[in-house]
Amino acid sequence: MKTGITKLLGITYPIIQGGMAWVAEYHLAAAVSSAGGLGLIGAASAPAEWVREQVREAKKLTDKPFGVNIMLMSPYADEVARVIVEEGVPVVTTGAGNPEKYMKMWKEAGVKVIPVVASVALAKRMERCGADAVVAEGTESGGHIGELTTMVLVPQVVDAVKIPVIAAGGIADGRGIAAAMMLGAQGVQMGTHFVVTKEAVVHENYKKRILGAKDIDSRVTGRSTGHPVRALRNEMTKKYQELEKSGASFEELELLTLGSLRKAVVEGDVKNGSVMAGQIAGMVKEELTCQELIEKLVKETDSLMKGTGIYE
Repeated sequence: MKTGITKLLGITYPIIQGGMAWVAEYHLAAAVSSAGGLGLIGAASAPAEWVREQVREAKKLTDKPFGVNIMLMSPYADEVARVIVEEGVPVVTTGAGNPEKYMKMWKEAGVKVIPVVASVALAKRMERCGADAVVAEGTESGGHIGELTTMVLVPQVVDAVKIPVIAAGGIADGRGIAAAMMLGAQGVQMGTHFVVTKEAVVHENYKKRILGAKDIDSRVTGRSTGHPVRALRNEMTKKYQELEKSGASFEELELLTLGSLRKAVVEGDVKNGSVMAGQIAGMVKEELTCQELIEKLVKETDSLMKGTGIYE
């Protein structure tokens, strides 16, 4: 499965694990990278020293390339951007903001920069400012989302930029990977499926909620505030949507969700916490190791892609 992404990142398979806040820590990142994909540590809003420690711990577990996902809205973004250089992290993915002010520093250090985008305009802007690739993320994804589906976003981004495109959103198996490749993507990013792997250090209740999800269990809250988030339906999403309908203030809605992801991931409160997951949650039926999952994905994709000439 050699593509522009495997060559760019020095990985065996063009499968990237999403940098999910509270979920993507060093155990998961190292396991995905050791299995031939690209693992990511999700910096979220964590302090720089936490990120530094995570990077150092990941290096003890794998000698393969891994990256850090940086949320540019984080109050610690400047310090985390420097930690990435100081610790020799080879890849950075970015979300929730514009990475342009860090580009010169990262490029001079040889860091591969891959912003997550939800529109053609942003993809073109990222290419102009020096991005090595982009993740075109469809609205099917878990967590913070855009409006366009993966099926329509990916081919439009592929047509608009010359750098490699990674597809994200709604990908759960080899069929999804093959479909993304047919749309012109040179790799995929997956989040939800990796949440339920054995190496993911998340509460068992969170894993069980995803494993037990049905096709209709996905909900989007926050459309009225301009910050839509996808999670599995529960008491929290129900209350949030009721508040939205009643015209509640942004502050009131924010108060309801404050610390809600940690509540679900760490404490296991899947009724009142935010169980962020993509629409593919209904397709995830078993807990595998990262090695087993990636081997399964590669086998399924290979059987579908043989003879297409899409990858070598």
